[in-house]
Amino acid sequence: MQQLELQEEGGFRYLEVGKGKTILLFHGLFGALSNFSDLIGEFSQNHRVLIPMLPLYDLPVKQTNLPSLVEFAHKFVEFKGIKSFISVGNSLGGHLALLYQLTFPGRMEAMVLTGSSGLFENTLGDTFPKRGNREFIHEKTACTFYDPEFATKELVDEVFGIVNNREKVIRVIAMAKSAVRNNLSEHLSKIKIPTLLIWGNDDIITPPFVGEDFHEHIKDSELFFIDKCGHAPMMEQPKKFNELLKNFLTKLPLNK
Repeated sequence: MQQLELQEEGGFRYLEVGKGKTILLFHGLFGALSNFSDLIGEFSQNHRVLIPMLPLYDLPVKQTNLPSLVEFAHKFVEFKGIKSFISVGNSLGGHLALLYQLTFPGRMEAMVLTGSSGLFENTLGDTFPKRGNREFIHEKTACTFYDPEFATKELVDEVFGIVNNREKVIRVIAMAKSAVRNNLSEHLSKIKIPTLLIWGNDDIITPPFVGEDFHEHIKDSELFFIDKCGHAPMMEQPKKFNELLKNFLTKLPLNK
């Protein structure tokens, strides 16, 4: 796969690869480009894949919330001149995609949610890691996956760096609280676009019942579970994830 390099312009940092129909990827609270590496490699061959890096640690504390991320995402869409797109959102990124569609209907043609917050999430659990407690960070990071081997030293180091930065920790907590406040249970019936739900059967952050609830409330939705898979199916089971996504895209009216 080609080396992933971020571009910087217009006040945005983003990845853009490939040509064709736009797929806009929204990462989660602790997300990074590496989360989507297999997806990028597969779909950038026939699509324009865009990933804006969300300003999770750059917003003023009082504006560190989901509505601010929605405004940021819309400014990015406008900046890039995107007339229509398909969104793929993991965890907080799925929540962002849902709020975007509810706030700015008409641009998003279809939506893919995987381990999305918006109904129930156990992102931080009952405790927040003490600064300097690397073993705790390793355990928390490993809980993201069915196979704890996915909690690599690089990934743990990245999360460790975040929770040992006081300013970043404040913003992580603020964003997590915003996700809880922005519960969408009473609004999901307004989502009218085709929606693909891909859930790990072993997700303990947004457990399988959350995917079932999304499926129940979003009329035009399909739900698939992946065995031996936690909160990040596109990382842990990329072949199965990409297969489900490819099948979904080929069935969309815009591809017929």
